[in-house]
Amino acid sequence: QVQLVESGGGLVQPGGSLRLSCAASGSIFSINTMAWYRQAPGKQRELVAAITTGSGTTHYADSVKGRFTISRDDAKNTADLEMNRLEPEDTAVYYCNAFVATMAAKSWNRELWGQGTLVTVSS
Repeated sequence: QVQLVESGGGLVQPGGSLRLSCAASGSIFSINTMAWYRQAPGKQRELVAAITTGSGTTHYADSVKGRFTISRDDAKNTADLEMNRLEPEDTAVYYCNAFVATMAAKSWNRELWGQGTLVTVSS
């Protein structure tokens, strides 16, 4: 069974930084796009940042451009989100998302979600 596990959330003051990590484990053949989403209380889940495999092309929501950086390590099956100059509006549960092909189904990219990690930006 393949799963995504996030870590690194917590409480931080405005202007501070946090680094979130996502690790994929299990019988993995390949991982395509990896991404971070977030969901604030009372709001819909939104895409924060995404990174493709191979070229490592990145995409960011306008609200986090210049402040957040997504990266991945394909050798370790991980994706990190470096968050700087955090604002109270960044408070949300952050979810890792990935399209993963397993050893049992190498031609099928299944979408997986992590359990989420809470980021609270408050003084």
